[in-house]
Amino acid sequence: MNILLLGGTKFLGRYLAEAALERNHEVTLFNRGLSNPGLFPAIEQLQGDRDGQLDALRGRQWDAVIDTCGYVPRVVRQSVQLLAGQTSHYTFISSISAYADFAQGPIDENSALGQLEDPDTEDIGAYYGPLKAACEQVVAEQFQSGTLIIRPGLIVGPHDPTDRFTYWPQRYAEGGTVLMPGAPGRPIQFIDVRDLAEWTIRMVEVKAGGAYNATGVHPSLTMGDLAEACERVTETNAKTEWVSEAFLHDQGVGEWMDLPLWVSERMNWLYFMNVSIHKALAGGLTFRPLEQTIADTLAWHRSRHPYTEWRAGLRPEREQELLRAYAAVEKA
Repeated sequence: MNILLLGGTKFLGRYLAEAALERNHEVTLFNRGLSNPGLFPAIEQLQGDRDGQLDALRGRQWDAVIDTCGYVPRVVRQSVQLLAGQTSHYTFISSISAYADFAQGPIDENSALGQLEDPDTEDIGAYYGPLKAACEQVVAEQFQSGTLIIRPGLIVGPHDPTDRFTYWPQRYAEGGTVLMPGAPGRPIQFIDVRDLAEWTIRMVEVKAGGAYNATGVHPSLTMGDLAEACERVTETNAKTEWVSEAFLHDQGVGEWMDLPLWVSERMNWLYFMNVSIHKALAGGLTFRPLEQTIADTLAWHRSRHPYTEWRAGLRPEREQELLRAYAAVEKA
């Protein structure tokens, strides 16, 4: 197949390109040429900006398009309208954040999507989920049965720019007492970027249509499972200390970013980390062992510049401060 990737040099995009090449497809990248410009020297790369600078795409034909970087309906509409006559299949990488309500479940592909109160807003920070849902609609209106919507949750693995998973393997590798939030039995979901990319390419090959949740593993994991797997892989003297959510809130610890994968009961998002993936499993989605994801992520992290600034997770001094304070509370 001849596949056009909108994006293709950052995290999921780079692995989609690699997966397509491994499966002997011809790949074209379209992006601004700013992120990792020398990553794929043998691949055709078209430069432009999807907001108003799409001329490099005109007059070409592709068997399929994969859109990895659509966030605003107005911008997505430009590429959709241009490419409508140049391809028959359009894959849009959306997000489970597109769903309207995580307090009620179970959540599957038929659950209600978020709606924009102001259809003209482009505030991605405040309305990321509803904007993704609106982008999905733009694609579906144009391509109809030729639309494939993929809704991942947290994507993890090597080259993750967010550190929202990398923090945990690295923290356990450092050893000592590791502060873990809440209780070990709390379910969590994430997907290795390589599993997501390889499966997406296989779905594109058969020109699958419709929406698919692609988050989590099967069977479901818990925070305790992650802690134990990190201990096994890193083989350090790390010891897990489970700290109550109430204490963490009292101390002003932020969910999700200060302590990755932590979404507390106070959020009332019971199903945010428990989304149904049965449809994707039936469609052939598979997962590598958790230990492999941990080991590969840790190895990649160790290849980074030693002074790379962390984008998520507690600073060591802050973690130790919290552990001391929690020990004092427990003894009181």
